[in-house]
Amino acid sequence: MPRQPRIDSPNLLHHVIVRGIERGKIFYDDEDRSNFVERLRMLLSETDTDCYAWALIPNHFHLLLRPHTVELSRFMRRLLTGYAVTFNRRHKRSGHLFQNRYKSIVCEEEAYLLELIRYIHLNPLRAGLVDDLETLGLYPWCGHAELLGQNKNSEFATDWVLSLFSQNEKSARQQYRQFVAEGIKQGKRPELIGGGLKRSQTGRTNHDEPQFYDERVLGSGDFVQQLQDYGLLDTPAQAKMSLGELMMVIVDKYSISTDRFMRRARSGEASEARSIFCYCAVRRLGHSGTATAEYLGIGSSSVSRAADKGERLIQTETGLPDWVLMLKH
Repeated sequence: MPRQPRIDSPNLLHHVIVRGIERGKIFYDDEDRSNFVERLRMLLSETDTDCYAWALIPNHFHLLLRPHTVELSRFMRRLLTGYAVTFNRRHKRSGHLFQNRYKSIVCEEEAYLLELIRYIHLNPLRAGLVDDLETLGLYPWCGHAELLGQNKNSEFATDWVLSLFSQNEKSARQQYRQFVAEGIKQGKRPELIGGGLKRSQTGRTNHDEPQFYDERVLGSGDFVQQLQDYGLLDTPAQAKMSLGELMMVIVDKYSISTDRFMRRARSGEASEARSIFCYCAVRRLGHSGTATAEYLGIGSSSVSRAADKGERLIQTETGLPDWVLMLKH
């Protein structure tokens, strides 16, 4: 299934994750890290972008960003391209430094801002770069130390983050540190970074009602729907056509009964309809061969052969029929 385009519009909160190609290192030493942070600071200032949390790990990094006047894609292109050129020149290497596309997740602020700040700032501890919370407070390559008063840079939104805890700076730092300490026992928190979870859903308990979600969004179903209403999602956040629904389309188009469609046959109209069904299910709608095979009661290899046959049957000199073109992932 093709990758969906990123959701990219000023004033959205983005959790950005960038990894080295083939899990390789993108920071070898403090000079690399210093070069990256200096470039990041410069871009934050030039582009009026807020950074609420950041952490550098040898083979990846996390940023929590809100661009105000530029698109995230422009910001990241300048950051990654500039750093990669400097890194390659310094280490006498060539080729790509970063793994494919960077990952960006649009986040619902009210529910997830503080959780993400804590999650990102605990990364060096989870990765074993520091031994405990005390040494994390001195680790210079993470926003946590800045929030505790170390290495303060005006380009990072340190004061604003602290104001979420208290208007008194000393009290704010104490409350923030306690908040981070309480997060250590929570572990890796995979729900905050993806992994195929339906991170965004309505939260309704009635399973007969639709559950809106989008893999590019961390937030409630209402938040996803709001993004959709503003035109920021390219397609409605809902499930693709089911195999049962597709079968009804096929039997209607080819004027056969469902019983006849479901019976195995080596030739004839029903066999052709099943082949076209396999093609549409797997190659137009993105259902797995295994799921399609289970639905029809045949083997996965049979689905693959049937899909090939179905594609040949359904193609015409002018291309696919309109009703097939409407079947999309």
